[in-house]
This record gives sequence, C-alpha cells and structure tokens, in this order.
Amino acid sequence: MSEIKQMERDPLYVVSPSYISPKTKRFGKILVWSSFFLMSIIGIIQILYNLEKINFGFNNWRPLLYSYILWAIAIGYSRVLIYGERGKRNLFIFPAVMFIISIVIFPMLFGLYISFTDWNLSSLDGRKFNGLDNFYQMMSDPYYWNSLKNMIYYILAVLVEFAIAFLLALLLNSQIKGRKFFRVVFLIPLMLSPVAVSWMVGKSMLEQRFGPVANFARWLGWETPTFFSSPEIARLTMMCMDAWTFIPLMIVMLLAGLQALPKEVLEAAKVDGANKWTMFKNIIFPIMLPVSLTTIVIRIIFKLKLADIIMIVTAGGPGGATDSVTSFIVREYRDRSNVGYGTLLSFVYLIIIVIFMTILIRFVSKWLQREA
Repeated sequence: MSEIKQMERDPLYVVSPSYISPKTKRFGKILVWSSFFLMSIIGIIQILYNLEKINFGFNNWRPLLYSYILWAIAIGYSRVLIYGERGKRNLFIFPAVMFIISIVIFPMLFGLYISFTDWNLSSLDGRKFNGLDNFYQMMSDPYYWNSLKNMIYYILAVLVEFAIAFLLALLLNSQIKGRKFFRVVFLIPLMLSPVAVSWMVGKSMLEQRFGPVANFARWLGWETPTFFSSPEIARLTMMCMDAWTFIPLMIVMLLAGLQALPKEVLEAAKVDGANKWTMFKNIIFPIMLPVSLTTIVIRIIFKLKLADIIMIVTAGGPGGATDSVTSFIVREYRDRSNVGYGTLLSFVYLIIIVIFMTILIRFVSKWLQREA
C-alpha cells in the first residue's frame, strides 16, 4: 500500500508496471500524441508559409524547435508513466536517440524539401518551389549519367586493387629480408592525405613539362606525355592515384588475416608435399575469403566517396571523363551555386548507394554461408 500511495503522490515513482493504472497509461499516450500533433501542425504551417501557399506563419523555424523539445520531454515523461521502471532505464539512452534524430532526420527532411526547390545562391530571388523540375533536369543531364558510368569503372577497379594488395600482403607475410622496412614503406601513402597526394603526384610528378614521370615517359619514347588530356588516360591516371592511396589500407587488413592463419594447417600441408600454389588455392585463399570480401566491401565504400583527388587534379575533366558522382555534386554546389539541384542529386545518389550496398552485403553474406 505504501508504494501505491507514493505513486499517487509522485507519478514518476513506479516499481512495477502492474501498479500503473489504465488511466495513467492513457494519459501518457495522450501526452505523446498531442505534443507530436502540435509539432506536426507547426511544421506544416511553416513549410506552407515558406512555399508562399498561405499568408500566415512564423518568421523563423524556432517554434518548430521549441515544439520538438516539448515532444521530446513528453516522450521521456510518458515512457515512465506507461512502462514504469523499464521506462526509467530507457531514459538513459533517450537523449542519444533524440540527438541522432536532431542531427540526422531533421537535416534529411530539410534537404528533401530543398531538393524540390529552385535555389541558386547567385540569384537574388531566393528559394522557390519548383516541384519535379530538378528531377526532370537530372534525367536529361548527360554529365550526371556520365559520372554514374565513371563510378562503375572506378568500382570495377577495386578488383584490380584487391589483387595487387593480396599479392603484396603475401609478399610482406613471407620470410623476406627487410620485410619490416617494406611494411613501413608501403604504409606511407596511407599516411598522406588525398589533397597532398593530388599536389605531390597529380600537380608535380605528372606535370607535362617538368614532372619527373613525364620526363621518364619522354625517355621511353613518348613524345608528348600528357596524362590528363585524353579521357581514357586521364581516367586511368585517376584510378592509379586513388589506388596508390588506398591499397595500403587493403594490405593492412589482408596482412592481419594472413598472420592469423593457423600455422598447424600450413605445416601439415607442407608435410603432405603441397606446393605454394596448391596451398594458396586450397588453404590460404578459402580461409581468407571472409577477410577478403570484407576488405573489398570497405574499399568500395571509400570508392563511392571519391572526389577530393578528382576535384584538385582534373576538376572532372577532360569533358567529364574523370568525374565521379560526388565530384559532380560538389561542383554543382561550389561552381554553379545550384543548391536545389545538387541536393536532389545527393538524395538520388544516397538511394543508389543504399540499394547497391544492401544487395552487395546480402550477396557477400550468402556466399560466406555457402562456403561455410
């Protein structure tokens, strides 16, 4: 009885959900949904007011922020009213959940709204709702579809990078002289930022007139060594520069997997007379398959964000031959100040990435289960 009396004096004092009356639970649900309804009404009014569909609204978005804070407080309070002690425990993670909603969900909703507007920072007219015009522009934009095609080439290059990284990892794992020294040397590109690589390699070593690589190409017989004038050569050069930066990361992951191989299995194979190729084909590569697929997936994730080297060295040229989707979107923002169109491209690219990575991870999971 003392607990019931204490609960009647303090609604937050709850020992077990069995002590919570239906009236208290109903009040908690009403509190949450009423605050959510208030926040939704304020948000709809503010959006319609900014779209000039209605002539009344707020001068800024602060009322929506205040209603969101009120909704968050109502959720926390109602969790205790409805679930008792379990609701109190949930309050420990509740601030983190609301913070994630604040920095992820709300910006995405605002970006979705921006993607359906004509907003150019160089224009004095400001932001105007234009419906699906940005989508129609994207469908007829040859440079955007060209950047998507280039991304296919860049992603396929990951397979070549993986083969090189696996070969180097096997070399560094073998008993060769100076292997510790070579391990450090191979990690140097990973320590450099892509910006430094762009200037050191793209702007200096590959410079057509005085670059050491260009001079070496002339010595080999190439009269005019231009690495960025031909679309095919420029794309291949960008692939090599990006690979030189990230292959060390793949080497580290693969080398860790090689060093974790069971020594007993390898020694037993040697005793049975297996040569190096047989050991690699039947023992090393099958055991390394989970690590290998994980390495490829992580490398693809980094490849999907490829932009900095392209922006500094070629700016997407010549004629968009080296453009990635990310670099194309950056130039829409930076060079053309086209915020609305660039935001729509970002959302479409995000959807493509989510679908592609979901299919890829499911494929990898099924393959690993089949091999197991």
